[in-house]
Amino acid sequence: MTDIETEPETGGEPDSGFVTSTRVFYDAIAEDYAAMFEGYLVSTPLDRAILGAYAELVGGEGTVADLGCGPGRVTAHLASLGLRVFGLDLSESMLAIARRENPGLRFEQGSMLDLDIPDGSLAGVVSWYSTIHTPADRLPDVFAEFHRVLAPGGHLLVGFQVGDRPRRHDRPFGHDVALDFLRRRPDDMAELLKRAGFALRSRTVREAEEALGESTAQAFLLARKPEPAAREVSEGA
Repeated sequence: MTDIETEPETGGEPDSGFVTSTRVFYDAIAEDYAAMFEGYLVSTPLDRAILGAYAELVGGEGTVADLGCGPGRVTAHLASLGLRVFGLDLSESMLAIARRENPGLRFEQGSMLDLDIPDGSLAGVVSWYSTIHTPADRLPDVFAEFHRVLAPGGHLLVGFQVGDRPRRHDRPFGHDVALDFLRRRPDDMAELLKRAGFALRSRTVREAEEALGESTAQAFLLARKPEPAAREVSEGA
């Protein structure tokens, strides 16, 4: 999801234990976070347009995974657009909200670094601000997992905040937790996706919405897992 603008920028935390740190952070703030962003998609027509275009490209035949789904608002929106979608998140507290608000949808606990999803089984993967706590040197591992679980021709949508320096959030909503929100450059992310085997289809950057408390631009990259190259058939075969 979007940024929580509460603390000054600082240096990042070490790679070690970032998965646990992320889970603990969101378990602590889940209810406050969900309340803060309750009307997020209603207030961001440009973001809805991106999700709408993605849904049209993917279509309603295959399964889509919303990885790092948080309280499930994007999952529910994609379902309303006709996608067969389920959500996955590290935080059981976030998943409890998602299940409470969307009893007809499926939500599972898991890590993007080790997805319990068969190879090539998904028509789409959405990573809506869910890589923003992943250290840069682990992004290739995450994108490799996205590529593995997507079927040839499947589409990936990645959203993130634009920038070079992380933003540290210390004791948000008064909870005794802290976490870095890592900002990225669209060109760098696009290059990582290409190295992972994706073909980039579009990159969109919108300016910060001050009314939503954003202080930096937001980027959305749409990529596709290419179909296998057609094998040449020799004459007379």
